[in-house]
Amino acid sequence: MSHLLELRTRLLRSVAAVVVLMAALMPFSNRLYSVLAQPLMQRLPEGASMIATGVAAPFLAPFKFAMMLAVYLAMPFVFYQVWAFVAPGLYQRERTLALPMLISSVLLFYLGMAFAYFLVFPIIFGFFASAAPVGVLVMTDVSSYLDFALTLFLAFGVAFEVPVVVVLLVLLGFVDIAALRKGRPYVIVGAFVIGMVLTPPDMFSQTLLAVPICLLFEAGLLVASLLGRRAARRDAASAVE
Repeated sequence: MSHLLELRTRLLRSVAAVVVLMAALMPFSNRLYSVLAQPLMQRLPEGASMIATGVAAPFLAPFKFAMMLAVYLAMPFVFYQVWAFVAPGLYQRERTLALPMLISSVLLFYLGMAFAYFLVFPIIFGFFASAAPVGVLVMTDVSSYLDFALTLFLAFGVAFEVPVVVVLLVLLGFVDIAALRKGRPYVIVGAFVIGMVLTPPDMFSQTLLAVPICLLFEAGLLVASLLGRRAARRDAASAVE
C-alpha cells in the first residue's frame, strides 16, 4: 500500500507540473505558434500565408501546441519522479548506470527536436515551397502544419535515443559489440525504413532522419566500447586484488 501511495504521489506531481507549465504558456500560445511557424513562413512565396480552414483552428492549433510544449518541457521533472520511485529498489551498480542513461535520454530527445527545428524544417519547407507547380499558391493550414511539426519533433526526438538503446543493450548483455558491428548493413536499411514510417512520405524527410540514426548508432557503439573496456579493466583490477 505504501508503494501504491508513493506512485500516486509521483503521478500527481507529474500531472501538476504539466498543468502548471501549460497554464504559464497559454497566454503566449499565439506567439509560441508564430515561432513554430517561422521556418515555413520564411520560405513561403511572396503573397502566400498560412490559413485556418476550421472554425476553431485559430484557437485550437496554438492551444494544442502550448499543451504539447508543456509536456515536453515537463519531461525532466517527470523522469525525475520515475527515477525517485524506482531508485530505492536498485542496486548501487544499477543506480550508477540508470541515472546517466536517464539524463542522456532527456538531453538527446531535446537535441533531436532542436535538430528538426533548426536544420530539417528549413530544408524541407524550402524544397516544398520551390517544388510547387506554376500557378499554385502555397497556403498551409495551421492545424496541418502543427500535426506535421509535432510528428517530426517526436520522430527525431525518439530517433536520437539510439545511442542510449545501443549502450543499454551492450551493457545489459543482450548483444555484444561485435554482433552490432556486423549488423551495420541491417541498421542502415532499418534506419531508412524507420525514416519512411515516422516521417512524412517524402525522400528528404526520410533521409534527414535515417542519416542521424546511422551516425548515432556509431556513437552508441563507441560509448559502449569505452564503457566495456573500463568495466573489463575494473574487473581485472578486482581479480588481482
